[in-house]
Formats: sequence, C-alpha cells, structure tokens
Amino acid sequence: MSSKKRNVYIVGIGIISPLGYGLDATEQALRKNESAIAPLHVFSIQQPPPLPVGQVQNLPDVTTFPRTHCLAITAARQAMEGCTHPPDAVIIGSTTGGILTTEELLAAQDQDAHNYRYHGLTTVAEEVAREVQCSGQALTVSTACSSGTVAIGMALKMLQSGKAEWILAGGVDSLCHLTYFGFHSLQLVDPHGSRPFDKNRQGMSVAEGAAMLLLSTIKPKNPLGQILGCGLSCDAYHPASPHPEGKGASRAMQKALDSAALKAEAIDYINLHGTGTIENDRAESKAVRSIFPQPPPLSSIKGATGHGLAASGAIEAAIAAICLQKGFIPANTGCRQPDPECQLTPILHPDDLPIATVLSNSFGFGGNNACLVIAQPDLFSSPEPAGQSRPLTLLGKACITGAGHTQQSMERFSQRETMAGTVDLETISEQLPVRKVRRLKRFSRIALALADAARKDSGLDHSPHCVFMGSGWGSLSETYDFLDKLQQSQEQFPSPIDFVGSVHNSAAGQIAIMHEATGANITSSGGDYSFEQALLAADTFLDRDDSSNSAFVLAADEAHTQFSPLLDPSIQPAAPLADGGGCLYLCRQAMPGKLSLQLTFFRKKTNTVIDELITASGGKETLQRNCRMILAGIPAAEAKEGQAQLDSFLEKSGLTIPVIPYREFTGEFASASAVAAVMAVHLMESAEIPAGKKILVLGFGMNVTCMEFWRQ
Repeated sequence: MSSKKRNVYIVGIGIISPLGYGLDATEQALRKNESAIAPLHVFSIQQPPPLPVGQVQNLPDVTTFPRTHCLAITAARQAMEGCTHPPDAVIIGSTTGGILTTEELLAAQDQDAHNYRYHGLTTVAEEVAREVQCSGQALTVSTACSSGTVAIGMALKMLQSGKAEWILAGGVDSLCHLTYFGFHSLQLVDPHGSRPFDKNRQGMSVAEGAAMLLLSTIKPKNPLGQILGCGLSCDAYHPASPHPEGKGASRAMQKALDSAALKAEAIDYINLHGTGTIENDRAESKAVRSIFPQPPPLSSIKGATGHGLAASGAIEAAIAAICLQKGFIPANTGCRQPDPECQLTPILHPDDLPIATVLSNSFGFGGNNACLVIAQPDLFSSPEPAGQSRPLTLLGKACITGAGHTQQSMERFSQRETMAGTVDLETISEQLPVRKVRRLKRFSRIALALADAARKDSGLDHSPHCVFMGSGWGSLSETYDFLDKLQQSQEQFPSPIDFVGSVHNSAAGQIAIMHEATGANITSSGGDYSFEQALLAADTFLDRDDSSNSAFVLAADEAHTQFSPLLDPSIQPAAPLADGGGCLYLCRQAMPGKLSLQLTFFRKKTNTVIDELITASGGKETLQRNCRMILAGIPAAEAKEGQAQLDSFLEKSGLTIPVIPYREFTGEFASASAVAAVMAVHLMESAEIPAGKKILVLGFGMNVTCMEFWRQ
C-alpha cells in the first residue's frame, strides 16, 4: 500500500425511492416540496386503517427476487450506466434482505427450504455483484438505519487505501411486516406522516428504497461529486434510543470533518438524519449545535420520502450530489412550525444556493452513527492517507461451541473430539450480569459472553474502543418470535422487545453498551464468510498505530429449530443443530511476542481464484517455507466445489502439511470460521510453532478466503 493521495469520485448514481426513479425525477419531486408518504398498499394488513409509509411505485419485477433485491438491482443498473467494466467490490447496507418473501412463506406454512434461499442479507450484495459482474468482494453491512452510509464510508476507506479502484456501494431496504409493525409497536410512527423538527411531530414514517453510488479513484470526465470523509461512532447508551445529549452523533460529525480535513465552517449544507421522532430530532439538534454554533442551511428530507432505514443514508448521499450539482437545497418537508426546543431553523422551502460541501447524517438503532462529507470535485485537497497498515495484534480470545466456553471447546479439539452442538443458555450466560441480560435471547447472550471472555483473556482492565461483528443470520429467535406472535394475534400485539432485538446489529450494540465502546460499531452479514467480513471491516477502519484504537472482532450465530433448517443450506433436514462463535480482542500496535493475524485474501469463486490466492499468500515458495498447518472450512452446501478448491490449492502450492477440516469439529453454522480463528490461536500457542511460521485458516465454496496467523 502506497502513501499516494487518492481522491474518491462519484462516477455514477442509481436511486429509487418514493419520490421516483433516477436523479432527475428525484430532484423535480424535491423541488415541489410534496410528501410522497401515503397509506400502505405494498402488502395487505388485517387491522385497518393502514399507516402512512413511503413506498416505491411500479417497481420493476426482476425475475423471482424478493422486493429488496429488486430495489437494489434497479438502483445498481442505473449507477453502472455507461461504465464499461465491473467494480472491484460491492458493498451494500441492508436490514431486511428477503424478509418480505420469508413472511409470506411463513404465513403459508411453506417448509421448502429452497424457497427461503434469498432470506439472508448477504444475498442482496451477492445478486447485485452478479448483476454488475463483480468477481471481487460482495460485502454486507447491517448497522440499522446507518447501514447505507456505513457501506459508502467503508468503500471510501478501501479506495483511499488503494485496496480497490472501483466500488459500487449503497443501501437498500423494502417495506415488510417486521419493520411496519415493529416501529408501530414502539409508538414511533406519526399517523399523519413524518414531520421532522416540527413542534407537533409524532414520529416517523417507515419507507423503502435504494441508492447505489459507483465510486472510483480514477477521475471520470464529469464526476458527480467527491467523498471527502466519513465518521463513525457508537452511543453505547441504549438499544433503541439515542443519547439524549447527542454525544455519539456529535463525535461522528466531528470525525467526518476531521477525516475530510475540514473545519465546521466549511460546510454549506447539512442533510439531517431527522426521522421525526421526538427524541431523535432533539438529540440530533444538540449534536449539530455542539459542532456548529451558527449552523449552515439544514433540512431533513424524510418528511418527503419517509425513513428508508438502511437505504436512507445512501439515498441522502445521492441527494447531496444533486445539491452539489444543481446548487439546490431541499426543504424540510412536513415542518410547518419548527420546534423551539430543537433550536434549529430548518429550510422550509426549496432554495437555490451554491453548495460546495454537504455533511450528511445517519443514525440507527444500537447507537450506530455515521456521517459523510461530500463535496464538489477537486475543490479541496484530499487528506493524507493513513499510510502502511500493520497486521493486527491479538490481545485476547474466546469461543463458544456445543462443548461450552473456550477451555472446554479447546480441550475437545485437542482430543480430536467434536465440539458441535448447542450449549444451554445458563452455561452461555454464567459470567454475565443477570440484571443486564434477563430480557436478551440466545444470539445476544452468545455475543456478550464472547466479548466478556475475550476481554478477561486479555488480562487488561479496559475494553476496546470499537466492535466489528459478523453474523450469517442474526437474531433468529427474536425475528421468529416477533413474526409468530404477530400472526397468532392477527397483527394486534407485536412485541417491541423482540423487534428491537431482531435487528442484525442488536448484539453488537449490546456489547458496546456493556463495554462502553464508543468507536466504530459495524455488523457484517456475509453468510458463511461473516467473520472474515468483520475482520475486513476491522482492518479497514483500524488504520492508526494507536494502542487505544482496539476492537472486539467476533462472529456468532444461533441455532433455531424452525428457522435454521429453512435458511441455512448446509443444515440437512433432521440433522443435529450447532451454533456458537468466536471473538478476538485486537489492536494495531506491534507487540513483540504477541500473535499477529491478517486477512490476506477474500474473493468470489472464479476460474483463477486459487492462483490468485497463492499469489496473495506470497507465492508457492513462500507458502512452502512459512506455512505449517491449514484449517480448512468448507460449508456442507458447498462440499463438492469446496473440496475441489482445497485440492487444487494443495496441488498448485505443493504443500504437504497437516490440513484440519474444522467444520468436522465445530458443526455446521455460519460463524464457524470465528471458532476456527480461536482454534488457530490455540494451535499457535500450544504446538510450539516457531516465530514467523504461519497457520492458515482457509475458506472455500462460494467465496475463497485466507486468514494468516503467526507470532511476531
């Protein structure tokens, strides 16, 4: 990685929202200052009248994909118009995935697992990558309502570091029963439609949509804008409510400005998160005033579009580009009388003003805050890159399997006995404070137990600053229980607790609260490669040689009697279920004698992927000289192809070292590679592998991945 400055340009934009299709239609709708929020008609409900929502009209049918996938593919096609080559990576933020189709299947009591194949969040990114012919990484982030902004921020960091030249990034969500009834159960929906910052506002309007930005370090002929900076933070305060003083939001805004190397007074317009709920708008107002004593023009567009959840930040980034290109500020639609308690004066009518810079805010459940600085191209000097990254250093580790916690699991592994199965909830929670976890179900408890054990294993008296978590399926118990109760009660009694717990990033948010981790908090959902995606996110954002910039990097999944056999193709009917996960406590600071690790390879399967893996690992001679052992992960659903990939790797590399198929020990669940990482650490510590010699944890199947472990 060189230290060359790299500007990140917006090359293409695709947008589909309740306002319409494409940039021109979106601009014209915003200039009219009319709300597109209307009574729900995307699906029928049993308890009328329908609440107002923001819904996309006349969505094109994209084969047999769920609605979220159709939205994403439609936006991706727009963004890629005129581009003659595929992006190096696709990064998409989403919270719903194929849930609308899953809801319909569950209501019909459909037990055919094939029909649930698009449920997972990762399938959205995978299908978009297939549509745009991307053979690189297809990554999914799920940080609730900041997901789209986080995806764009991650693309920015990867492009600035030189890891890619072209990335398609954005966010998407569709309307579904889970979010429609979920937000209503929290009493956060305004029956008259969202009115952000209005004195009489009563809540939000749930919406849907998608926006995709094609970003590149190669300047196009007519760039649509430049992404200058990104700031992430976590409130570490409450699972669903923002910090009342807006402290996390304020940190994210300041980090975005620092990342862009700009002062607050350089911002010409703030696109507010502004959902229309009492607490969110007040907290954001305090955050804005803490950074901007005299705020520039500002507004929220959610009174026009509704709140598109994971799509909202990406939609607003696209609208920021419109503002820059057209010298236009959209109105705070729906606001008639600004709330004096907010002490802000949002723009009430669309205005034409020259705009050079936009700060765009996105805040979500779990206190996940993300902000972007978007500017006119080449108007500001690009910030200096972070420089060459060090490998990550291990401070602590933990795992949970069917055998129990780390010690019991590694004892089984050392004896070459299976760890597969599901440990009881009492054993999982034995070191957790009863009062804090009494309302939490299996998934969150596994994650909290992993983080707590990894911190204790480190021997340090402080917790890390950041949380990077992976999960293939997220909170299955809460999701199933919410939908089941909704159906059993004829949609009258949805559970607000289950709804809050159902979001993929709920567990990472709980970790942040318990450990006061106020830095970046990112949940990745990459199916069987979720831990590798979490590690990639950590490697992307932990870019300073700073011992205080440390992180939990973990992945976990829970077994669920009804959902797991339907959703995970590696679980055979009537097969025993397994679950668990692993956690590593990591930092950037080099520490002699400590173990180091690095994600050296992550690509979709292609005809040349094994050759590329060998090259990325240093070549055949380097592998033969340094590699001492391989832990190989092949999901059962990918058994034939995965085994062929492993055989090809061994043949082409000439390696004749021990190969351990780790899923034979862990059982089949999406986050098994996180346990394999702990197994690799255990082997490094117990097998007396010399300094500089490596253990590889390889993943095969739909993707091919490589994690390297060695002692410094």
